[in-house]
Amino acid sequence: MGGRAEQATYHLVCNGDTGHVEVVRVTFDPEQISYRELLDVFFAVHDPTTLNRQGNDAGEQYRSVIFYNEEEQRRTAEDAVAEMTAAKLFSQPIVTAIEPAGEFFAAEDYHRNYYNENSHQPYCMFTISPKLVKLEKKFGGRLRA
Repeated sequence: MGGRAEQATYHLVCNGDTGHVEVVRVTFDPEQISYRELLDVFFAVHDPTTLNRQGNDAGEQYRSVIFYNEEEQRRTAEDAVAEMTAAKLFSQPIVTAIEPAGEFFAAEDYHRNYYNENSHQPYCMFTISPKLVKLEKKFGGRLRA
């Protein structure tokens, strides 16, 4: 999402020529979990202080961004960033962009449900699994893939 190219395949996005960002589309029931709680999850599972980088992955496609669908979501995201900044939750400034949602391009089949299909790979075991444990403790069964 968020790019200038008419197509966004994994390989095109990885080349860094499209302006798109690798994102997750989240569908949620606000009766079960609030948008603000989802933002808390977002900020708990990645580093919002590194520009165009997440861990060892670097490039514009790894920039920290929240794509909103309505103005209330935009305001909530901006408020969350302001609150975390004021509370100094991170040692560096938050660089997360907040932008209107555009067209979502679904990943190719081999890239969908990546963790579920590849949970024994080292990246999944050492990077994703600990985050899932942390989130399970905080949110219990309220988060499901």
